[in-house]
Amino acid sequence: MSGLTDRWGRVHDYLRISVTDRCNLRCLYCMPEEGVAFTESSNLLSFDDIVQVVEAGAKLGISKLRITGGEPLVRANLDQLIVRLAGIPGIEDIALTTNGVLLAGQAAALRAAGVTRVNISLDTLDPVRFKFIARRGDLKRVMEGIEEAARVGFSPIKLNCVLLKGINEDEITDFLRLAYEQPLHVRFIEYMPIGHADDNWKNHYLPLTSVLDAAAVAGYSVQRKHNVKGNGPSDDWEMEGGIGSFGLIHPVSDHFCKSCNRLRLTADGSINPCLYWVDELNVKPALGDAAALEAVFAKAMAVKPENHEMAAKLADEALTHVPTERRMSQIGG
Repeated sequence: MSGLTDRWGRVHDYLRISVTDRCNLRCLYCMPEEGVAFTESSNLLSFDDIVQVVEAGAKLGISKLRITGGEPLVRANLDQLIVRLAGIPGIEDIALTTNGVLLAGQAAALRAAGVTRVNISLDTLDPVRFKFIARRGDLKRVMEGIEEAARVGFSPIKLNCVLLKGINEDEITDFLRLAYEQPLHVRFIEYMPIGHADDNWKNHYLPLTSVLDAAAVAGYSVQRKHNVKGNGPSDDWEMEGGIGSFGLIHPVSDHFCKSCNRLRLTADGSINPCLYWVDELNVKPALGDAAALEAVFAKAMAVKPENHEMAAKLADEALTHVPTERRMSQIGG
């Protein structure tokens, strides 16, 4: 059995690595419009540090990595880190999550370095609405990034769409059509209260039953799809006659904690056992000592909770633990 088995019997083989908490967008569900206090560059984990942590994790059973941020492509020379991570014994798969704004210029180098798959955040297909949700940036550049990712051979290409009631729910059918007509996997994601659980979250939260309802109204015949490559908790579907597919990620309405296989490494050097709770374990004191790093991973297994309680938060019920105050961009979603 893997050395990374928690108290509930869940085996962990997947590490999400945030390489920066900085981002070139300010998406309304991820970061305040004014931004947050970013980590000083001197306090970020260096590439050498990240490699040390992954080497320790790989000895314990970590085999799958995902590079995240913030926006990972604002970290200089990211392809150099990827080359090093891909060469660690035991690492079999390296994926990347990006907002796509800088992807067109880096896709080829990332592919050559060892990134196998990309997830691209895309919450709207409307340029004006893009400016409203992201608060900056250009939808055209994201679409160019998607095209270049396909050209250099990334497969599958997944589009992450956070559904926001009253903002982009009217585009569900447009995204379904995109997945029907192109070899893309569109993933609809519920809005999570990471770092905030205010009225803005509750007012814009939308359960994903609306997606299957929209597919039926649009006349798509759907059936479950079981062979979408990836490490995540997506509930996947395909449309009869369609080229692509779509998935539902519903952490609030139907949490998937029983099958959780992931840990997160923040850009400033903490292992986060659960995205929602406050618990974090600083790896910096253990750097330079492989056994000490392995001990940090072991402690993460010891403190990881059985589940998060986002649904309880939505219902204004009491929680058994303390939610994090860090925003999604500061943790690495």
